[in-house]
Amino acid sequence: MFTAADHPLRARQVCEAMDLTAAPNNINNVRLKLKRLADREILAETEPGLCTRPRPQSPGIQP
Repeated sequence: MFTAADHPLRARQVCEAMDLTAAPNNINNVRLKLKRLADREILAETEPGLCTRPRPQSPGIQP
């Protein structure tokens, strides 16, 4: 999903990339899923509402 994106995406843009209709219900569901992935540090939330892949860390550095 995020492989083609070189910048953070909003929930509406993710819906469009997944060929979902841009209905408010779909956008809210995707937004909640993106937030959940950001909480688990699978995605990074650069600004409120903007999600992207996290930057790779050096192998020797632990958070």
